[in-house]
Amino acid sequence: MELYGDFAAGPFTLGHLGQSVDGRIATETGHSHYVTGEENIIHLHRLRALADAVIVGAGTVAADDPALTVRHVTGRNPVRVVIDPKGTLPAVRKLFTDSDAPTLVLSTVEQGPGERIVLPPGPNGLDPAAVVETLRERGLTRLFVEGGGVTVSSFLKAGLLDRLQIVIAPLLIGSGVPAISLPSIQKMDEALRPPCRISRMGEDVLFDFDLRKSS
Repeated sequence: MELYGDFAAGPFTLGHLGQSVDGRIATETGHSHYVTGEENIIHLHRLRALADAVIVGAGTVAADDPALTVRHVTGRNPVRVVIDPKGTLPAVRKLFTDSDAPTLVLSTVEQGPGERIVLPPGPNGLDPAAVVETLRERGLTRLFVEGGGVTVSSFLKAGLLDRLQIVIAPLLIGSGVPAISLPSIQKMDEALRPPCRISRMGEDVLFDFDLRKSS
């Protein structure tokens, strides 16, 4: 219950990434099925079932073609939200061709697949704060930022995550797609050191950071 209670109560924004010990979420080709084990996959589906909306970036959709639905647990499918600033995704992706759940595309471009919400461009794509505000205006208040690394990092950098869960799997990928990327710091006392709970998920280890109390 500790992993889900705050999120279920909402409004809440939770980020999640599964990575290797050396900090990679995918190979250089983008292949990521699967970095983490079965217990974390079930955990992801529980979070989806609790969420009003699950948020991913265009890169995740392009690389994984995910369904972002609830299949391993009982529950309803969340609204699927894709951040696609430049409107690069083709209409053949599952999110646009199935009828399992509504799909919203947040973009600076009006034309393209899915129900689209046009937002003004920010300095590095779409402003995460504008994304949160837009979704909450639609009554979507329990937000699950599922990936990828660029998207989760942008919400973290903007201070918009209430919790961040990072699951570390016991494997080494070497070169590949990094997980969290933040601006460089000069001293270790500038590092984020939020309160953290640690849980085992099979062979994986989950670090659950409470960013509301981050110092």
